[in-house]
Amino acid sequence: MSENCSKGGEYLVAETQCAKVFTPEDFSDEQRQMANTADQFVTNEIMPHVAEIDQQDFTKVVAGLRRAGELGFLMMDAPEEYGGLELDKATGMVVSEKIARSGAFSVAMIAHTGIGTLPLVYYGTKEQKEKYLGKLISGAWIASYCLTEPGSGSDALGAQATATLSPDGKHYILNGTKQFITNGGFADLYTIFAKIDKQHFTAFLVERTFPGLTVGKEEKKLGIKGSSTVQIILDNCQVPVENLLGEAGKGHKIAFNVLNVGRFKLGACVTGAAKEALVEGLKYANVRKQFNTPIGRFGAIQEKIANMTAALFASESLVYRLAGQLDEKLAAIPKSTPNYYEEYQRGIEEYAAECGIAKVFCSEVLAEVVDEVVQIHGGYGFISEYSAERFYRDERINRIFEGTNEINRLLIPGMILRKAEKGELPLQKKAMQAFEALMTPSFEEVDETLPFATEKALTQNLKTLFLILAGSAVKKFRDKIVSEQEIFLAVADIAIQIYALESAVLRAEKHYARASAARRELLQAAVKIFAFAASETTASAARRAAFYIEEGDTLAMILSGVRRFGKYDATGLLAAKRLLAKAALEDERYVFA
Repeated sequence: MSENCSKGGEYLVAETQCAKVFTPEDFSDEQRQMANTADQFVTNEIMPHVAEIDQQDFTKVVAGLRRAGELGFLMMDAPEEYGGLELDKATGMVVSEKIARSGAFSVAMIAHTGIGTLPLVYYGTKEQKEKYLGKLISGAWIASYCLTEPGSGSDALGAQATATLSPDGKHYILNGTKQFITNGGFADLYTIFAKIDKQHFTAFLVERTFPGLTVGKEEKKLGIKGSSTVQIILDNCQVPVENLLGEAGKGHKIAFNVLNVGRFKLGACVTGAAKEALVEGLKYANVRKQFNTPIGRFGAIQEKIANMTAALFASESLVYRLAGQLDEKLAAIPKSTPNYYEEYQRGIEEYAAECGIAKVFCSEVLAEVVDEVVQIHGGYGFISEYSAERFYRDERINRIFEGTNEINRLLIPGMILRKAEKGELPLQKKAMQAFEALMTPSFEEVDETLPFATEKALTQNLKTLFLILAGSAVKKFRDKIVSEQEIFLAVADIAIQIYALESAVLRAEKHYARASAARRELLQAAVKIFAFAASETTASAARRAAFYIEEGDTLAMILSGVRRFGKYDATGLLAAKRLLAKAALEDERYVFA
């Protein structure tokens, strides 16, 4: 780990300086140009066909993917030596954000560039990359990823698909069924996981034309109807031995490491989708009249708009902060490093908890936004002629795939605690200091003349709460803590809100000095609104965790700590909401774009 790189999970035990975080305001001209090109691609070549795509006209999806390949959007993560662009994560995320406007098409594209292509990029041999990678990054071939089975979802290693070496040693014979396979209906290359001799979990590159592979019928889905979702049936499917991906028995590395990237990328995608939905809500609020007044002038609607905008500010801030952390870490790995992609994967894995946080937080912000946009539309939000209805249907899957939000909530504190056990995070020491703070009255005063001083103090106090509760849980349950899922879920909520709040505060602080007076007011408003929401969410989770963990005098002491450390002075909250809503309605856009 480079001394200049923050460690994964370190945000909970250390203070981050605003100058160190990457934000959307830091985009280079090249990044902005890529974003604009992606935006124009979606506007001109995908949005005119959204209705047809939603009716499962997959010729439009494949044509769109081919065009995306021509524009370079499918090669951003591929190495230059194989014709790729090998761009940084921040660029990849801003493009993903723009593509996400396209609804179900974005699911196909992100699946192709992410879990479809990255296993080959990270784990493929030179020969495998030469054979397949050029086809995938040009869009000539479409990729798919086959992990889930009818009986195994979150428990990926419980897969039953098998692989047996043929008598002549030239093929692996695959048998089994893969379920809910995105792009499966039109993919040319599948990354399929199966157990060699029923025990060694392994990945294989399987072409559509290999004997024994059958594509099932399209699933009838609630949402993302324009994406292909099928079963892939393997009946003595013959896969050449040279198509084994990575190492035999090491398929779990591919499955889980690629999912880290997928979760992070999903955070960017759902943020882009939420921005699109917000704009539709703003436009409708300005034209829809009740009592001879545009509904956007009513406080009930303005509060929704303010809350959505502030949550989106936090979501966006979180995504690009993490992009910056990953880019900084990955840039420190010399390309000449032996086993470069092994080190690359370790670099991503360092922030596995933050990748899970991005997936959970941002997908739940999208859920909040689309729900409110439907509500703003009233009865028309339930009518398919209005895009609010499609936003609502398409949103729901995001809290399920790439690991359910429940699974990710269990993984987040688990990964942080494992880092502490390895001595990578001083969690025990910091927890002891947090308990000392709990039992010691504080007379420190916040200098409210400094921008965001109150919110920074709140962030530090919430970290103290996390440490108190995590320390109490570990002390009581020790190595059995991993079985206490209800506690993990509550503690995860605290960790998630802290990362989101701190990201929003640091972004606002970083750009406050050079912002215009009007922009400063908007930054202050967004941070205040989100800080209030985060303090309320965190306090609720902390109280829940306290009741789960302790009782008697210790419980009473921790509950007093929740009141003390979760306290936030949100004076001016209503004025902040009205200011932010007014600006959003006037511009009919996400005002921090």
